[in-house]
Amino acid sequence: MNLSDLKRNSYMLHGPLSKRGYMRWWHSFSGVNTLTGDTRTFFVEFYVINPALGRTRPILGQHPYFKKRGMRPSYVMIKAGVFPDENNKFGKQIHAFYPISSLQTTGSPLVMRVGKASTVKTGFSENGGRRGECFYSESRISGFVEVDLPKARHRSLMTDAGFMEWDLEVSKAVSGHTGFLGGRLSQSLHLLDSYWHGEGIRSFFRGSVTLDGDTYDVLPDLSYGYADKHWGHCFNHPWFQFACGKLISGRTGSELRHSVLTAGSFCPRFLCFHLRRRFMLQLTYMGEDFEFKRCKWEVKESDRRFIWHISAQNKTASVKLSGSCRKKDMMHLKYEDPDGKLPSLPLWAGAEGVGTLQLYRKNGGRELLDTLKLEKALCIYREEPHSASPGTNSSK
Repeated sequence: MNLSDLKRNSYMLHGPLSKRGYMRWWHSFSGVNTLTGDTRTFFVEFYVINPALGRTRPILGQHPYFKKRGMRPSYVMIKAGVFPDENNKFGKQIHAFYPISSLQTTGSPLVMRVGKASTVKTGFSENGGRRGECFYSESRISGFVEVDLPKARHRSLMTDAGFMEWDLEVSKAVSGHTGFLGGRLSQSLHLLDSYWHGEGIRSFFRGSVTLDGDTYDVLPDLSYGYADKHWGHCFNHPWFQFACGKLISGRTGSELRHSVLTAGSFCPRFLCFHLRRRFMLQLTYMGEDFEFKRCKWEVKESDRRFIWHISAQNKTASVKLSGSCRKKDMMHLKYEDPDGKLPSLPLWAGAEGVGTLQLYRKNGGRELLDTLKLEKALCIYREEPHSASPGTNSSK
């Protein structure tokens, strides 16, 4: 449902999650090269893992020193980078690691400042951090990451070489809310092992990004921004997200400013039991919100692309969605989990997804409201572990 919930978007790594848990605040948006006019889609993520195990230096779970001693990871990671694009330009992800002691947070609304422990001061400012710091608030993100080639060769850093700096205002217009599944009772009792909240599934970014010396302007109407949060003891399996802020109406032929689609599957665990796999689809169409929990979805994989077919309905409406993303427009996002393990299957991610969505109103029969063309969709997918093929999945 379209419901803002800043408390659900706040810092929650307390209790058991502080020793075996993670939180990741994700942002993706498009920018235009100031010289060439080329468009790229960037991402910035704040990732915190096992803070209670932290010290005055990052503990990297893949580093031989810590691995030999059985130490689980504990750090703040800033992940920033750019997705591959349709012009065959490669993507990259650049990681900067900080000790837990360098992190300062407030309650709700959340403000975070990440920097060298010796330079962090008390108090927060909406003007963002100075060089050497990364800053997060609900209305602004700023910071930089830089990794040289010799450092990028260290496998424990899971990073590419490069430099990226950003300073962006954020306006979160539409939210994705999971209702009671992510509520206070569930969180306080730690009933589920993974949660999601989309505070800004339709976001407008304004500012600039510099990537390896090239400057990009980020304009609100062309940013097609997205922001969400994942947290818990482990990652989703399977992990599927499809989100699009560029919807073109077949009825009018124009792009719809106040419309957005997000769809995702999740299979959380209640105590020690795996719940039935669920799927949720949310559509805001010209200011009207539609939420669907009765969904069927199918994943097909070829040598060149992933293809998704989704059908969903509620009491008043139904949708049919066909979407796809070429593998050459995707990359493998790299993370380690709170136990210090690398996932056995790659996490594919790209921002050049396309598709078609048909929206029907139930009114005695079915009335076609519109056929929407989807462009520049965010696609994230990892199949079910130990599964021979992606297969067919449903949630009724």
